[in-house]
Amino acid sequence: MIIGKRGLGLIKEYEGLELEAYLCPANVWTIGYGHTKTARKGMKVTEKQAEALLKKDLDWVEKAIEVNVKVSLTQNQYDALCSFIYNVGEGAFRKSTLLRLLNAGDYEGVQAQFQRWNKAKGVVLKGLINRRAAERALFISKDAPTIPKGTVGPLTSALEALSALLSALFKRKGA
Repeated sequence: MIIGKRGLGLIKEYEGLELEAYLCPANVWTIGYGHTKTARKGMKVTEKQAEALLKKDLDWVEKAIEVNVKVSLTQNQYDALCSFIYNVGEGAFRKSTLLRLLNAGDYEGVQAQFQRWNKAKGVVLKGLINRRAAERALFISKDAPTIPKGTVGPLTSALEALSALLSALFKRKGA
């Protein structure tokens, strides 16, 4: 499984696009759409480079889900978890009650866990409150079918592309 449009949109919305490196509220150098691994003071990127960094970063996020999540997820649940893990990191996710409850099949318990992750350096941040509410809302939304664990990612991407193409065609016919 790979991240869908909703998950990608959520990450981009809450990370924002910064073409010059800055210190985030957790005092970590950050650039692009929340990229931290190679960010350093004075670094600059183009929008295209920021997209490439995000796509590369999503590799470790998707791997974290593949390795740690033992239950089936809907695309929306998967996307919500991608945003969450991208923000908190794999280590925090791996040790979290959220993951423990998820693997126990307690999807309702998972919902309540999102709101607990609203601090940076011990300080509650409005941006994290909003992000967690958006992740929770995506996680509980029922508009995507359950996709069994281990489903091939390119198939999901192809279905999304086909859906977008059909939607565009029908809009043109109706116009």
